[in-house]
Amino acid sequence: MMGQGQIPVIILKEGTERSKGRDAQRNNIMAATIVADTIKSTLGPKGMDKMLVDSLGDILISNDGATLLDEIDVQHPAAKMIVQIAKAQDVETGDGTTSAVVVAGELLRLGGELLDKKIHASLIVEGYKAASQKAQELIDKYAKKLNPIEDEKLLLQIAGTALNSKAVHGAKELIEKIAVDSIKKVADEDNGNFKVDLDNIKILQKTGKNLVQSELVEGVIVDKEVVHTAMPKRVKDAKILLLNYNVEVQKGEWDREIRINDPLEMKSFLDNEEQIIRDMVDQIVATGATVVVAQKGIDDMAQYFMAKNDILALRRVKKSDMEKLARATGGKIVTHLKDAKAEDLGYAGMVEEVKIGDDDHVFVRECKSPKSVSIVLYGATKYVTDEAERATHDALCVVRNVVEDKTYLPGGGAIYTELSLRLEEFADEFKDKRQLAVKAFAEALLAIPTTLAENAGIDPLDILNELRSAHAEENVAQGLNLFKNGKIVDMFKAGIIEPHRVVSQAIKSASESSIMIMRIDDVIVSKSEKPAMPPGGMGGMGGMGGMPGMM
Repeated sequence: MMGQGQIPVIILKEGTERSKGRDAQRNNIMAATIVADTIKSTLGPKGMDKMLVDSLGDILISNDGATLLDEIDVQHPAAKMIVQIAKAQDVETGDGTTSAVVVAGELLRLGGELLDKKIHASLIVEGYKAASQKAQELIDKYAKKLNPIEDEKLLLQIAGTALNSKAVHGAKELIEKIAVDSIKKVADEDNGNFKVDLDNIKILQKTGKNLVQSELVEGVIVDKEVVHTAMPKRVKDAKILLLNYNVEVQKGEWDREIRINDPLEMKSFLDNEEQIIRDMVDQIVATGATVVVAQKGIDDMAQYFMAKNDILALRRVKKSDMEKLARATGGKIVTHLKDAKAEDLGYAGMVEEVKIGDDDHVFVRECKSPKSVSIVLYGATKYVTDEAERATHDALCVVRNVVEDKTYLPGGGAIYTELSLRLEEFADEFKDKRQLAVKAFAEALLAIPTTLAENAGIDPLDILNELRSAHAEENVAQGLNLFKNGKIVDMFKAGIIEPHRVVSQAIKSASESSIMIMRIDDVIVSKSEKPAMPPGGMGGMGGMGGMPGMM
């Protein structure tokens, strides 16, 4: 019964779920921390792997945070925001995804404890923002500079640190070298600054052989075979014509009819077509080209004439591969044969057809200054090569970050410990409840060294005490060397270093997302009015066989 004059006000659709205030915050924080805890055990060189099996039975084995979170079908909206952190971190820096998520999870857990103490969310948010800003200033202060051209040893150490946590142990040094060499090859210099586009590095996986047989090809691998059997399979000192043009008689745009009344006319018609093709091939020969790579088609007759002239030809090559070839060989992509000149040709020391596994590929090697390169990764199974590709991608990203930014920091949890201690001191500048939020932020950063130790089977409390006392004496670079049973050593001397960009972005992403989740105090979930139809409509309507529970 309603009292007189009271009218029920229904704002939300029937079936809508709503959680408000502390319940909503608690629910969101719990969901986000569960996601962080899920991938926590993958952090660091002693981290474990996860196996994901999808609905089709396909298996993914990885310890790459971004890959795992991308593959897990997360439903909870707050948990999805944590997945977004990993994606943002991966796009921006290519590494540090697990670190970002672990810190975000810890910020939320500690923020939840402060909310339980009746501290208002807006005060916690203000404290977190101030701490995050201070952390960025400190990171900039502690960053060391390097010269990307001279300091190859440092670049190898940075790639090695990224690979420490990956399952490429046997071939780690080889992949470090491949990553550094390929970034140095494709980097574009402008007034002493470098820009690297990772699209210029092609990674090819092949099962068979061993990971240690992986190689860097200074040029491009095109997954096409030579178009004609009579053509040479390898050409030394190749002059390469890149052609975005059909080497065939142009067909009309409309249907047309040709009436031939005399058999001789038929012969002259065919001869004429042959002559057009001959002229085209003659134009190619005149440029001095010994290899032709066509983005479009090459007529059978043209293939025959090219073979007679000892030209190696490929057709229907992808646009992206054409662009890579142009960068690698220094050639220009020609859009019409009439415009082709000798100076448009690219150069490669060797172009050869190679069989890898079951497929034929054409390797364009030994380019003078290859601005595009290819990496071939071998492995016993697809799972091995997949994980090797993810590891190589992370190594390429961290080397790119350092080559572009020219700054790096100590790894092994050193920088997070230092930031934590300095932020604890910074908290004393606040005389209200924000001080507690800044202290919570400082404590959350210790999640990185703690998790690194836990994953290596070392007591984190002992390690934290040792780390704190080492950092109390201003030893910024003191961190965990997990290859020496968790000894506290100077990370710069141990060669465990990471890019400034990775740490900076990880803390930025973690603080922004945790702030966003903590500001939510009302979650309204709309339910669809009609239940979703099963695929293929109402199955089994004939005789009502598909509708259980009918009386």
